[in-house]
Amino acid sequence: MAEVIRMPLLSDTMTEGVIAEWHKKVGDTVKSDDVIAEVETDKATMEVMGYVEGTLLYIGVEKGKAAKVNDIIAIVGKPGEDYKPLLEGGGAKAPASNGKADAAPAPKAAPAEKAAQPAGDAAAAAEALKNATVIRMPLLSDTMTEGKIVAWNKKVGDTVKSDDVLAEVETDKATMEVIGYADGELLYIGVKEGEAAKVNGIIAIVGKKGTNVDAILAAEGSAATAPAENKGEAAQPQATAAPTATAAPEATNGVAKDGRIKASPLAKKLAEEKGIDISQVTGSGDGGRIVKKDIDSFVPGARPAATAPAAAKGAAPAAFVPAGQEGYTDTPLSQMRKVIARRLSESKFTAPHFYLKIDVVMDKAMEARKSINEISPVKVSFNDMVIKAAAMALRQHPYVNSSWMGDFIRTNQHIHIGSAVAIDEGLIVPVIRFADQKSLSQIAGEAKELYDKAKNKKLQPQEFSGNTFSVSNLGMLGIDEFTAIINPPDSAILAVGNIKETVVAEKGQFKVQNIMKLTLSCDHRIVDGAVGARFLATLKGFLENPVTMLV
Repeated sequence: MAEVIRMPLLSDTMTEGVIAEWHKKVGDTVKSDDVIAEVETDKATMEVMGYVEGTLLYIGVEKGKAAKVNDIIAIVGKPGEDYKPLLEGGGAKAPASNGKADAAPAPKAAPAEKAAQPAGDAAAAAEALKNATVIRMPLLSDTMTEGKIVAWNKKVGDTVKSDDVLAEVETDKATMEVIGYADGELLYIGVKEGEAAKVNGIIAIVGKKGTNVDAILAAEGSAATAPAENKGEAAQPQATAAPTATAAPEATNGVAKDGRIKASPLAKKLAEEKGIDISQVTGSGDGGRIVKKDIDSFVPGARPAATAPAAAKGAAPAAFVPAGQEGYTDTPLSQMRKVIARRLSESKFTAPHFYLKIDVVMDKAMEARKSINEISPVKVSFNDMVIKAAAMALRQHPYVNSSWMGDFIRTNQHIHIGSAVAIDEGLIVPVIRFADQKSLSQIAGEAKELYDKAKNKKLQPQEFSGNTFSVSNLGMLGIDEFTAIINPPDSAILAVGNIKETVVAEKGQFKVQNIMKLTLSCDHRIVDGAVGARFLATLKGFLENPVTMLV
């Protein structure tokens, strides 16, 4: 059956997106991993994948025009398939020239759970969609393929407003809030807390009480997997049990039973600015959620005693394990760890890596850094100096600033340096844009801000995407040298080691120098050995004589 592709939620503040470019036209074959369009949001221009296979039957938004979040922008199905019933309830009007609606009859409906209402009846689905809005798993980052529901802030039967936060979703990069942009009653929850859904998969349905949810789900081909207890009026006897499975964890003082702080992004930001321990604030929002007015009215005092039992419980001694007994702990993969595993495995086993190493004498850099920090408005680190030097070297060696695109090599005119940051959940790469054009103090200030956001999981998609070259620094952890895996689609990544006092011989004399070891991992499909070597020589020159970076 034909499937709709909707305008995804690409940032937490997005309400609509402008189609910057269509990569497919009506009649083209579409694969599940094809980029069908580029969408300009309030933060960045990002690629949209349909995650479905078939023929592009319909394009609902012209290039340069905007669509609201969750509006239908395209339909993919079998050639000649009748897609009009999907549009009748989807809030979009089909141009007569955009498909082949009359070329073939609608596909046969599947058998129903209820004999009186065929589940696959497209007309019934269209009628139901007039009174309901389907909430789908949004695309929250450019590498996201699925999201895990961390918490539901509403339960089946609750009244929902268009600006309500329905759920919190963990992606491969951050935990973000999902807003339904629909008014009505929460009729259906399709994904339990702790479980994942593919991008564009149905996670909830909001609409008028009594709407035929079964027809909508059947039209999507998901009736066989839909949990009966999560359906609204169509399964009223089971709906009473739904809160047990889908309701957000009960909260006291805005702290859920699982220890997670339930607070709006604005409340968290205000609490941080005012130096308030947000776990001591009592929330007045849904389910104890902390909102702005709770922060504004908060008066510091003793922590409520209600949290004491939880603390006492956490202090319980671990169970005794006899000597020699085997044991292990299985930790479910986070969305971030899944994507790290997938992307770096693809990089390591598809890109032919080779490695170039060089020693850099950092004596002058150490002296220069000391002088710079006497006048700089923000403290400049050695990593900031490496980023600046790498950016300037890339300007002279553009092939190292290239990307492997499969059928062609893209030589980037801009220089965006990704700087890898280790966080509890894994690794993320904030991006310093136009690094070659910025001063050392500008790079240092921006890097510090991005690193803080990364550690607090507050990075937005445009802040961790678009890198053209990457730097990974383990020197501050005492690592002398290492090799890094290329961050695709970059052609290279620089691994930075520790600065170490080393005795060297020069003209028959021994002396001590501060040496930093650099290792450049190169994709041999783009960068040849001589190209990489010349890049490293230029980089070495900038670091060993930092004044040249100021010219």
